[in-house]
Amino acid sequence: MTDDQARTPAVVTGVDGSTDARAALEWAAAEAERGGLPLKVVHALSMPVVTSVYAGRTRFPPTEEISRQGERILEKEADHVRRLHPDLEVLTELALEEPPVALLRRTGPGDLIVVGSRGFGPVRSALAGTAGVRLAARATCPVVVVPHREGDAGTPAAPERIVVGVDGSLDSQHALDFALHTAARSENGSVVVVNSWEAPTPFASPALIASGWTPPEDFLDRQSEEIVAGVLAEVIDETVDRVDLSVVRTRKEPVTALIEAGAEADLIVVGSRGRGAVRGLFLGSVSQGVLHSATVPVAVLPRHADTGE
Repeated sequence: MTDDQARTPAVVTGVDGSTDARAALEWAAAEAERGGLPLKVVHALSMPVVTSVYAGRTRFPPTEEISRQGERILEKEADHVRRLHPDLEVLTELALEEPPVALLRRTGPGDLIVVGSRGFGPVRSALAGTAGVRLAARATCPVVVVPHREGDAGTPAAPERIVVGVDGSLDSQHALDFALHTAARSENGSVVVVNSWEAPTPFASPALIASGWTPPEDFLDRQSEEIVAGVLAEVIDETVDRVDLSVVRTRKEPVTALIEAGAEADLIVVGSRGRGAVRGLFLGSVSQGVLHSATVPVAVLPRHADTGE
């Protein structure tokens, strides 16, 4: 994306004709309509790339049959969405790249990517379970991974009960801000803020930690309370005053705490905690653990990304 400022933000999703991708498509369409945004539907052909000393890197062009098959998938999924949301602007695009790359190249800050919990391309077995993680690690906009659940179909309800993990970092501030503004769009929106006490202790030496020493309970309690209060102070504004806000502070392992709190939620929100010289190259262990374990949609906020609010 070369000019993010000049383009209209959109909700972007990938399809492959599978039930996993259909669930994500329906969630994306409902979110696009609620936000007054266009929906862009992408199908990735995953055409292979060859490298030679003479021509460099070259991507094989698709055959007519492969292109027609891709167009049929796009047409079918777009028609499905238009029946559910007649007034929604739906755009379609056939991409040659691998699924995660196809979406990364077609999105920028201000967009929202929505994908199923499995890969969305013709080589699903090779991509199963990885597309959402790769996208969440490298995207410059929020990524929502939607699991397919039996019986779910049609127009998903707006996310009302949202669970968000905070640890005092800038990443978790972005996550909390996203959660609060998403909940604020619903009349009965609520946000559950989860902070795990299982956190590194800066003053504890490796020898102390190896010996099994842990800080006193009251210290951890005070530290957790200060972290939550600090993050809330940074993001609370008049826009989210009407959101019902509650806090869960626990010593449970962070992934377990979030999965338990989010079992009946409409959405779990986490920060990516990307690390490495290349921004967002890796996801933190908590965000990866939540993505792999959650049975409800999970939104991952990338490092320093524009949340669109």
